[in-house]
Amino acid sequence: MAIDPVCGMEVDQPTATYKSDYNGKIYYFCSPGCKKSFDADPTKFTKLSSHAGGHQGHGGHGGH
Repeated sequence: MAIDPVCGMEVDQPTATYKSDYNGKIYYFCSPGCKKSFDADPTKFTKLSSHAGGHQGHGGHGGH
């Protein structure tokens, strides 16, 4: 399992629909909203590796 760097949710890598390649690493996302946030400013989320922990700053997207 991967951790969505935006919201901290666990994402199943083999079935993940939303992913981005940044600096040679693939990041996985639970929703298109999290992917869009990451793609807009990846350094904001890659510098905060301890950000994960339960949807802080999640913005209330649905579709989980």
